[in-house]
Amino acid sequence: MLWPLFWTFCRIGPATFGGGYAMIPLIEQEAVHNKKWISPEDMNELLSLAGSAPGGVGVNAAALIGFRQAGIAGAAAAVAGIALPSFAIVFMLSLLFTSFHDNPKVQAALKGMQGAIIALIALAAYRMAKSALFDLTTIVIAASTIAVLLLTSVTPVSIIMVGLFIGIVWIQLKRMIGLRIQFDKAARPSVQDEIKYPEYYI
Repeated sequence: MLWPLFWTFCRIGPATFGGGYAMIPLIEQEAVHNKKWISPEDMNELLSLAGSAPGGVGVNAAALIGFRQAGIAGAAAAVAGIALPSFAIVFMLSLLFTSFHDNPKVQAALKGMQGAIIALIALAAYRMAKSALFDLTTIVIAASTIAVLLLTSVTPVSIIMVGLFIGIVWIQLKRMIGLRIQFDKAARPSVQDEIKYPEYYI
């Protein structure tokens, strides 16, 4: 299992410009659809954890997938696969960048890659939102987070900690007052039930 993990992530690393969330579509394609190492639902939860933990989300996701498949050795193989080729490429580019960074063609290529990176990150955000935003609570938290990030200087770490606290407290409150608790869209009620009993599905 170690070689498939290493080789799979070794191909993802150099093929993804922008790193981080730009890697997510390729990781999902390989781990969920091609290799079937994890389910789409597990991938969504894994991405939430990888994005909340310190470090790059792409490397974190590789480590978590590798650990699930082959323990600590699998995590090491996946991280080595995703990191080593990119490190080698960046190292070589850093030696050449000072000589070519003023070249108009190089600048045009970098501008083009920036646009593609934005699209990849937007795609990853959309796929995560489809599974993460499943009730009024998650929608309000997401909208509030975007507003706070755009309008204030609050750090992302603080927002993550507040989000964790709100999630735990809100679940406990729901249990206390008897509201229905759900953690994903699979548990989503029918439209008819939501209309008939709106107070039950807040």
